[in-house]
Amino acid sequence: MEKVERLASEKGVVIFSKSTCCLCYTVSILFRELGVKPEVHEIDLDPEGPEMERYLARLGCSGPVPAVFVGGSLVGSTNEVMSLHLGGDLLPLLAPYQDHADHALP
Repeated sequence: MEKVERLASEKGVVIFSKSTCCLCYTVSILFRELGVKPEVHEIDLDPEGPEMERYLARLGCSGPVPAVFVGGSLVGSTNEVMSLHLGGDLLPLLAPYQDHADHALP
């Protein structure tokens, strides 16, 4: 779906989320604590949300949300993000997108 591809590549770190998803919120907070301000797109508030959700599932997300893209490439959902983080591989992936001036939550 062109809209997902466009949104995923507009910013360095993009999270497709749902406004009621606690795992989406957790991933977003993790990124902020790591000094990254992700672009969060709430698909449940988007008129094309159901189509976007189906497309994200077809891309291979273990769950349709959160769907995390870094540098325009799909990283995955919560399981993939947490596995990268626990393995020490998430921070190097996010390094180009870190705001080194402020690592605290707003």
